[in-house]
Amino acid sequence: MFKKSVYAIGAVLFTIISNSSAKAQQTDQSKGLKDYYSTYFPVGVAVSPRSLKDSKQAALIISQFNSITPENAMKMGPIHPAENRYNWRDADAIVAFAQANGIKVRGHNLCWHEQTPSWLFMGEDGKQVSKEVLLQRLKTHIDTVVGRYKGKIYAWDVVNEAIDDDSTKFLRNSLWYKICGEDFIFKAFEYAHAADPNAVLFYNDYNTERPEKRERIYKLLKRLINAKIPVQGVGLQAHWSLSEPSEKDLEATIKKFASLGLKIQITELDMSVYPWEKNRRDKLPGESDAFSAEKEQQQAKQYAMVFKVFRKHKDVITGVTFWNIADNYSWLDNYPVKGRKNYPLLFDQNLQPKKAYREVVKF
Repeated sequence: MFKKSVYAIGAVLFTIISNSSAKAQQTDQSKGLKDYYSTYFPVGVAVSPRSLKDSKQAALIISQFNSITPENAMKMGPIHPAENRYNWRDADAIVAFAQANGIKVRGHNLCWHEQTPSWLFMGEDGKQVSKEVLLQRLKTHIDTVVGRYKGKIYAWDVVNEAIDDDSTKFLRNSLWYKICGEDFIFKAFEYAHAADPNAVLFYNDYNTERPEKRERIYKLLKRLINAKIPVQGVGLQAHWSLSEPSEKDLEATIKKFASLGLKIQITELDMSVYPWEKNRRDKLPGESDAFSAEKEQQQAKQYAMVFKVFRKHKDVITGVTFWNIADNYSWLDNYPVKGRKNYPLLFDQNLQPKKAYREVVKF
């Protein structure tokens, strides 16, 4: 009789605990990244018009994020392919989606050495234009694009990746630099500020956590600030891997740029399951692209570390943006290695949260 009573009580308690656990799990599932980090910073994602048209991806965006960045739609090439022609459809669709769902928009980007149409640099005679002509074209582009979305886009990546990859050099020897010198950087910020004085303006770059590049980016930002150029923030692109950056290097980078009085945003976050590479190559014979349990664990650990650092520095970090939504599509698929699949995000190929997601929200 006594045993039966104990078993009965145990069964009741097990049911209560199970129901409570299920309810807690249901409550957690009703929260998105934006909700977990509501007292820290906005959490965003890079999107395309195609992803917004996919009902499942659109629902995931709305439930998880409160900021979006056009992945490609506002870059110079796609939005301004010819001097007197602009393609507004894709950019407009992204901004309309954001406004309809109460989501903030980051503009990306106004001046870059890639995805830039060749007409900008050439005259009707087929020769390279003068500095004056190129700066006027840059001004017209920024006036038109920033002006169109004034009041709808709260921040812009104004200049993207102006620092050279070669640690022995300073600025990248792009056509912008060859024609204008460093003035194109200064002027881009001045033009953007004039077009929308309320927008927060960022310089954006990658490998910001590597000490030698960090110092060169700091040097550029210091020069802009000393010249009273309206730069208000620095974007850490955060195309990282399972082993990079270290917590020490990430901390040092945040503190270094914060010392300039700048806002800091993580602008293009993903966590490649492969070591960093930039030069394109073919996939090697026998080279595996499986997402192993070991890689999954390492990725979860690395994501947990970087978000711990982000939370610690919430006083200077004003936004974190993932570069793509889920592992079903990433710009790292086939880049830089042709034929290689990557798994760099918090959601898997079926749009389900990964182990890394659980680590990011467990605090």
